[in-house]
Amino acid sequence: MGALRLLVADGSEIVRKGLCAFVREQPGWELTAEARDGREAVEITKQLKPEVAILDIGMPFLNGLEATRQIAKSGSPTKVLLLTTHNTELLAHQAGAVGAHGYLLKSDTAHDLISAVEALRSGRTFFSSIVDKFIREGSLRRTLKRTDPLGTQPISLLTHRQREVVQLLAEEYSNKEVAAALKISPKTAEKHRSDIMGRINCHSVVGLVRYAIRNHIIDA
Repeated sequence: MGALRLLVADGSEIVRKGLCAFVREQPGWELTAEARDGREAVEITKQLKPEVAILDIGMPFLNGLEATRQIAKSGSPTKVLLLTTHNTELLAHQAGAVGAHGYLLKSDTAHDLISAVEALRSGRTFFSSIVDKFIREGSLRRTLKRTDPLGTQPISLLTHRQREVVQLLAEEYSNKEVAAALKISPKTAEKHRSDIMGRINCHSVVGLVRYAIRNHIIDA
């Protein structure tokens, strides 16, 4: 069996470099590439097709959930392991719904990370012990019954493209910058912004930022 090829993506340079160093230390693992944001992670994954991609959920430009969805939609064989600082039931469910094969808290141990990556390598899934606890208690199953596949009802009102726009606006990109980032016209970007505000009943950028944080589109 050849070396396991991995991609590491995290918006924090300190965390990303730490993860990269950790990957390099593991026997039989090979660091194929690193990415600073979700959009870069998607492009690199499509090009290099690493066996496993370790993605932070709270990445800038395109968060880990949307990046995972795009990787899965592209037909890439890459298995995605999501890392997060949040241990909410809805976020765990969202991770599975967008196609992640693993979900770990950043507070989990290095041993858990090794176990998760090796599980994905073997074609299995791996979820943090807190998620297993949710399942044992039945609370996650109850959550699934009362929510849509992408979490809370408000976020389900938005299309995937609109969630991308929300993240960029919440990260203080102008309409022109949003248009350039998404390769759309400024007029289309403005229409997305107007439609989003109407759908979520929001009337200010401050309200939009609060919405983005509440629905895990960006980190606080």
